[in-house]
Amino acid sequence: MATTILSPEDTIAATAALGTLIHGHRLRIGLTQRELADLSTISVRAIRDLEKGKAQRPRTDTLRLIADALRLGPRARTALEEAGRRGHRGGGGARYLSLERSAPPVPLHPLIERRAEAAVVAEELRSGTERLITVVGLSGVGKTRLALEAAARLHDAGLPVLWHAAPGAVADSLPADDDPLAAPTADCAAFLHGEGPTDAVPAELTGLLGDRAALLVLDGADTARLDFQRLGRLLRELPGLRLLVTADRPWDVPGERLFLLAPLEAPAPVGGARPDAPATRFFLDRLRRVRPDIVPDDRALTDIAWVCHRLDGHPLALAAAASWLTVCDLPTLRGIVESDPAPLLDHLADGRSGSHLRESVGRTLAALPDGHRSLIAELCAAGRDEFLLEDVVRSTGLPLPHCGRMVRDLLVGGVIRSSTDGGRSAFRVLCVVRAVASTTACAPTTACAPTTACAPAAGAAAPAGTAAA
Repeated sequence: MATTILSPEDTIAATAALGTLIHGHRLRIGLTQRELADLSTISVRAIRDLEKGKAQRPRTDTLRLIADALRLGPRARTALEEAGRRGHRGGGGARYLSLERSAPPVPLHPLIERRAEAAVVAEELRSGTERLITVVGLSGVGKTRLALEAAARLHDAGLPVLWHAAPGAVADSLPADDDPLAAPTADCAAFLHGEGPTDAVPAELTGLLGDRAALLVLDGADTARLDFQRLGRLLRELPGLRLLVTADRPWDVPGERLFLLAPLEAPAPVGGARPDAPATRFFLDRLRRVRPDIVPDDRALTDIAWVCHRLDGHPLALAAAASWLTVCDLPTLRGIVESDPAPLLDHLADGRSGSHLRESVGRTLAALPDGHRSLIAELCAAGRDEFLLEDVVRSTGLPLPHCGRMVRDLLVGGVIRSSTDGGRSAFRVLCVVRAVASTTACAPTTACAPTTACAPAAGAAAPAGTAAA
């Protein structure tokens, strides 16, 4: 009888594949190595060696006991047994090694705030509580950065990450040049968009993942083009797959967990500036990059807090405003923001970030139904800082349920945000939206008048020229 002798490389690949499967299934159902050992009657050391790829000749009975303890279904059990057999005859482990190396892109900027939100998203996907999460919010609010953080946490927990950025999406990360799963990830995205000659899930993806837990991220997706029927087929055939989508609007399909990402908290500094406020911390990070010579003393913190409040804590608007500190000082910047923030939406360095924000907000407004746009125009023209649900009822003359849905739509679209300054359920139109709406969405007869949110505060510096800092 001929005996197959494994090369060292083949042995390592095969045992790593088996260990990866056991480790992934154990994490999926939340077992420790000790708990898996108790359930399977196998020693903790044996479990540890298997997961680390040190056990090169696992017995068939050992794999059966582990599969029973992990409560594997037929497909996952077959995959585990096949991985064990490869440990005896070699080959086939390369795809698991490739899967193990599949990581999310590297962010360009550190995470400022958003850790609580990232923890919620990552835990819901890791535990399997949710299999489809769509993060929505106004362009520039930080959806991609949140997805990068959540994906990194899941990758650290043992889940491979398949990342797909929509064509034309603003780059906020450094993609890997040697991503081994770039092709199957693109095929999977195309499948969900209804592309391809067949409705079958790409065979390479099913062969690659099987029952293993994994994360697919669709960053900047156009949810109107996604196919729900194909999503159902994908989730059925890949029971371990989780899907994280970032988009301007929800998919609105059964099973979707809608995660609304609002701008950073930016309270009015009436009782004094709060340097620990999320928007202030974000602005200070940008300030250190453009003007490290500015010392954030009490006066500077007050100016920063007012800028953050007037711009509603919108991250991309704050980054664009901070870029102007290369040609003006903080009091001047505050004066410009409080009189007419529109020019500050263009990033001073190159204009690309600002232009993207202006155009994206304009597209968001243009996509609203006529009644919603009319309501935004009226709110802009009314010159009010905040509005209540009953104000919408009085203004539109529509029933309360209809007005409630309108307000929810505007919240989901990111054009308004909840206001907690008065301790009640109030809302306000984002100043970024007012600035764009004044030149695009509002008719000439109802041009957006300066409001408390954008008008100069009492004693504020008047708009000045770009004085040298």
